[in-house]
Amino acid sequence: MPRRSYLLLILFLLFKLVFHFLIVHPAYDLHRDEFLHLDQANHLAAGYLSVPPFTAFLSLLIKWLGGGVFWVRFFPALFGALTMLVIWKLIELLKGGWYAQIFAAVVFICSAMSRINMLYQPNSFDVFSWTLVFYLLILYIKNEASYLLLWLGAVIGLAFLNKYNILFLAVGLLPALLISSQRKIFLNKYLYGGLLIALLLATPNVIWQIRNGMPVIHHMKELASTQLVNVARSGFMIEQLLFFLFGTLVWGAALAGFARYESFKPYRFIGWAFLFVMALFVYLRAKPYYALGLYPVLIAFGSVYWEHIFSKRRSLNAWLRWLCLPLIMAPTLLLFRMIFPVMEPHNLERSMNERRREIFAKWEDGKVHSMPQDFADMLGWRELAGLVVQAYEKVPMNERRNTLILCDNYGQAGAINYYAGREVSPAITFNADYVFWFPPNDTLHYLIIVGDGLGEHVRKYASAYTKTGQISHPLAREYGTGVYFVQGISPLFPGKLKQWQLEEQASFRAWK
Repeated sequence: MPRRSYLLLILFLLFKLVFHFLIVHPAYDLHRDEFLHLDQANHLAAGYLSVPPFTAFLSLLIKWLGGGVFWVRFFPALFGALTMLVIWKLIELLKGGWYAQIFAAVVFICSAMSRINMLYQPNSFDVFSWTLVFYLLILYIKNEASYLLLWLGAVIGLAFLNKYNILFLAVGLLPALLISSQRKIFLNKYLYGGLLIALLLATPNVIWQIRNGMPVIHHMKELASTQLVNVARSGFMIEQLLFFLFGTLVWGAALAGFARYESFKPYRFIGWAFLFVMALFVYLRAKPYYALGLYPVLIAFGSVYWEHIFSKRRSLNAWLRWLCLPLIMAPTLLLFRMIFPVMEPHNLERSMNERRREIFAKWEDGKVHSMPQDFADMLGWRELAGLVVQAYEKVPMNERRNTLILCDNYGQAGAINYYAGREVSPAITFNADYVFWFPPNDTLHYLIIVGDGLGEHVRKYASAYTKTGQISHPLAREYGTGVYFVQGISPLFPGKLKQWQLEEQASFRAWK
């Protein structure tokens, strides 16, 4: 690697890592999904209802490192930086210059990728693993080093343990390779060795799924009925353009390059894979961000192709090649305060007009709200944890072992365990993976209920209750969520609780 390219790479990687610590205002807490993933470290298993086990073991590492917000933010930023590193190396393989590398880095940073790398979710590693799959395939084609196919299998196996989304890439790559000049790859025995490695890595999770009645099927059905039903196919395609705005001209150039640029001819299967995977996502009404893993490789090819175009008429295009960089950055800079939670929430809410809300504050329920859903999901959690601690302090010290904190959803339970876990008993819920994490409670004298109110199933088994507080932040998605101190619990309640838990567990099974 030339010295200039090496120095530029270091600067971009450092910027990428630091950037994600600067774009979240201190008024925001962690995101509701982050709490669930972090809590999985306390319940290690070969699988979970929501995700495969990779994130849980990463959460265990975060726990060993102290569990602070720094490390929670660090790992998605790291995976984003590693993705950018692979793009940089891809451009090297394609004989692109340092301009193409800068161009690609700017496009990558000034895109939805930075939003993805902001949150501790499986998505950042998912995008990284898709990019690595393409990199290994290209490196194999270029060097004909069969051992790379073994690494390809290892990456696919790890990606599967992170998120099942990688299967869509595998489904798209199969016909793409078959109809391309690279179909000879299927005659290489190392490919099947790589597939065996992928299967071996995936086996523990597959066994877990089978033993637990394939809850992934239930999860997908629930997702389709509650969230994907609100995803229009046309909206999916529009979102792909909005992810990159002017950067679309870069990944779009890659598709043109596959058809017109002779140097890209050996890699046309990537263009076919893009089309096959996108068609599959559109058909299934997938969430738009599921497709983000396709773009880093296209950014690399598109940047090289633009560099090639600019090099044809240097006198005419010298100024244009540098004009492209601020053009790519302009939308992100103009919309920076809408894209990232850098503003105090109330100031953000006041700055959003009707048009901005339509674009940035349309939630998964299909309705337009006061602020972006992800931002609303980062408010009120510390307040909730504090309210639960206050309620918990009402319990006599010798009765705390006979006290249960029962929440409506995983965000509430996870936030309490993260922010107040050392001060209260573990919070649980019938929602998500928590339904498997109930502590043994044969005797219960007190309950702390977190949610919209006491359901009849609780009132029936309690003699008295008091509402001790509620989330007061009006912009929090959980605004109004109450905390209730419940006394006089019937001795029948623990048995009913166990019965409800088993019934809820059974509901996640695709077969009985």
